[in-house]
Amino acid sequence: MAIKDIKLSEIPEEVTEDGLKIYGPASYETQVAVLSHYLHTLEGKHDIASGEKRYEILEAIRDFIEYKHQQDKKNPLWKDVSDEVVTMAAESPLECDLFSDFFKVPFPAPKNPKFTFIDLFAGMGGFRLAMQAQGGKCVFSSEWNAYSQKTYFSNFGDMPFGDITKEVTKSYIPEHFDILCAGFPCQPFSIAGVSKKKSLGRETGFKDKTQGTLFFDVADIISRHRPKAFFLENVKNLKSHDKGNTFRVIMDTLEELRYSVHELVMDGQTYVPQHRERIMIVGFDRDIFDGKENFTFPEQHEATRSIKEILDPNIDPKYTLSDKLWAYLQNYAEKHRAKGNGFGYGLVDLNGITRTLSARYYKDGSEILIPQGKGQNPRRLSPRECARLMGYPDEYRIDRVSDVQAYRQCGNSVIVPLITAVSEQIIKTLQSA
Repeated sequence: MAIKDIKLSEIPEEVTEDGLKIYGPASYETQVAVLSHYLHTLEGKHDIASGEKRYEILEAIRDFIEYKHQQDKKNPLWKDVSDEVVTMAAESPLECDLFSDFFKVPFPAPKNPKFTFIDLFAGMGGFRLAMQAQGGKCVFSSEWNAYSQKTYFSNFGDMPFGDITKEVTKSYIPEHFDILCAGFPCQPFSIAGVSKKKSLGRETGFKDKTQGTLFFDVADIISRHRPKAFFLENVKNLKSHDKGNTFRVIMDTLEELRYSVHELVMDGQTYVPQHRERIMIVGFDRDIFDGKENFTFPEQHEATRSIKEILDPNIDPKYTLSDKLWAYLQNYAEKHRAKGNGFGYGLVDLNGITRTLSARYYKDGSEILIPQGKGQNPRRLSPRECARLMGYPDEYRIDRVSDVQAYRQCGNSVIVPLITAVSEQIIKTLQSA
C-alpha cells in the first residue's frame, strides 16, 4: 500500500502506562509526526499540489486543528477547519500562525545544514543535539515512547514517528540521507536487563523477539538507504553477551552490508561527572571510502568535573528521602554487605563522580544519593540535575513530563557531549572524503 493510500485516522495506536505505543485507535502523535516532518523539510517549497503526500498532509492539518480546538475552544485560531483554510495552511505553512509551536523551540535545525541524518530510537534527542551541533539537519526521527515523544517535540518542534519495526513507519524515511544515528534499545544486552529477563524465564539478545531483534531493523534501513555513515550506541555488555556471539553477529551483519566498522567502549566521565561506559559503533560505506577512511575516536581521560558542579543550591525538599526509605536502603545495604555482596546505595562524594544513572532512578534514587549534612537524610537528584549529568544544557526542556518520566528518559539517554565529540570526528571524516 502506498503512503498516499493510508488514511491517518485508520493507523491504530494506543499508549500503555509506560508510554509505549501499541497500534489500535487513531493517534494524534502520528498525525503531528507527519505534519512536523513536513514543516521542517520544506526548505522554502510551499506548493504540495503535485506531491503524492498531499492527501495525508491535508488530513494531518485538519486533525491537528480539530484537536487543538478541543483543547482550546475559545481560541478563534482553531475554529475553522474548512477545506480552504486547511489547503492554505498546507501551501503557506511558514506564514501560518497555526504552526508557531513547531518553530518556537530551544533547538531548531540549522538554517544552512551541511549534511542530513535520521534519528532512530530517538529518546529525548541526545543524538540530535550532537549532530545539529555539527551543522546537521534531522530529516526523520522515530521513538515509540509517548512521553519521550512529548519531550522531543517540545525541544525540537518535531514529533518522532512511532514503531520503527512497522513498514508504515519506515515508509516515511527519506530515500537519501547522509548519516543514520541509533541508540537501539539495550535491555536484551545489558547486565541488569539480562538478569531480569532470565529471572522471568525470557530469552535475551537476538532471541528476545520484542527488543533484541531491533538491531536488524537498523540493519534493514542501512541496507535500503545506504547512508554514507552510521553511528550506533549501546551498553558495554553488548560485547560480552552470549560469550561474544551477539556482538559478532552485529559486526558481521554490518560488514556484510559493505561498511567498514569502528568500535570502542567509551566512558562518559571524560565529559560529565558520571561513570558511564557505552560502546560506540561507527561505520562508513565501503562503496564510497573503500575502507580507507581516516577516522579516529576522540581521546578519553579521567574525570575533570565533580558532581557538585551540577547541583542546584536551592532544591525542593520533595527530593529528600523519607525516614522510611532511607532506613530501608541502609538495612538493605547492610544485609547484602553481610553476605559479601556489593549491593547498596551510592552516597556520592561531592568532589567526585557518580555511578551510572539508570532508568530505574525514579524508584528510590539509590544509585546516586546526594549527602545533605549531618542530621539530614540524603536526597535524589532532581530531573534538571539528571539532565545536566547527561550533558544536556539548561535550555533543554525536561519539565514537559512528570518527574518519573523525566528520570526514565535521562536514565535511558546518551551522554550528549560524548556523542557530540564522536559526531565531530565522523563529520571530519565525511568532509575529507
